[in-house]
Amino acid sequence: MSHTPNIYSPPGTPMIERTVGELVAERPARSRIFETHGIDFCCQGGRTLADACERKRVAVEVVLGALAAEAVGPTDNLANPAQLPVDELCVYIVEMHHGYLRRELPRLRTMAQRVADVHGGHTPSLLEVAAVFIAMADELASHVLKEEQILFPAIAAMCCGESPPMPLDGPIACMLHEHDDAGQTLARLRELTNGFQAPAEACNTYRALFAGLLELEDDLHRHIHLENSVVFPQAQAMVA
Repeated sequence: MSHTPNIYSPPGTPMIERTVGELVAERPARSRIFETHGIDFCCQGGRTLADACERKRVAVEVVLGALAAEAVGPTDNLANPAQLPVDELCVYIVEMHHGYLRRELPRLRTMAQRVADVHGGHTPSLLEVAAVFIAMADELASHVLKEEQILFPAIAAMCCGESPPMPLDGPIACMLHEHDDAGQTLARLRELTNGFQAPAEACNTYRALFAGLLELEDDLHRHIHLENSVVFPQAQAMVA
C-alpha cells in the first residue's frame, strides 16, 4: 500500500501515465469506468492508469476507449466538488460525507447485529460481516473526528494565510493509512456478501443491510478519493 497523496502530472502527460486519482478529480464521471473494471481510484488513486490496468489484467486500450467516449459528454465541473477551494472542500466533506457516516453507521450497525443474531447460525459469514462492519464503524467514527478537530482546521488556517499549528505530514500519513484500512475492510465485506447480493430467501432487514453496505462503499470511495486526490496534495503544496 502507498501512504502518499496522489501526485499530479505535468501538462501534456499521456493519459496512461497519469494517475487514476487525478483523472477522476478532473472528471468524476470517470469513476464509473474504473469501477466497472475493478480499478481502485480512491485508496490506490496514486497508481498510473497503465499500472492500474496491468494490475487488474485489463487491456489499457479498452479503458482508454471508454475514457475517450466519456470525454465526449459534458464536463462535470459544475457538480464537481473537487473544483472547490480546498477549505470549502473540507466543509463539503464534513457536511456531505461525514454527515452521511453519522447517519448511516448507527443504522447499519443495528441491522448488521440483528441479521447476525437471526441468520448467523446457518450462515456463519454473517457473523463475520457484523464483526468486520462494527470494527470499521468504530474506526471511521474516530477517523472523522481527527479530520474535523486536527487536520481540517489546520488547512483552514493556511487558507487564511496563517501557519499550520503543526507539521501536516504526520496527520496526513495517519489519514492515508486509515483510508487504506477502510478500503481493505470494504473489500472484505464485498467478499463476504458476494458483492452485497442478498440471497433470494433473505428477509427485508437482510436485504436492507446489504443495500446499505453497497451505498456505504460508494460513498466512502468518493469520500476517500476527494481527500487522497485533492485535499491532501493541495494541503502539502501549501506547506511547501
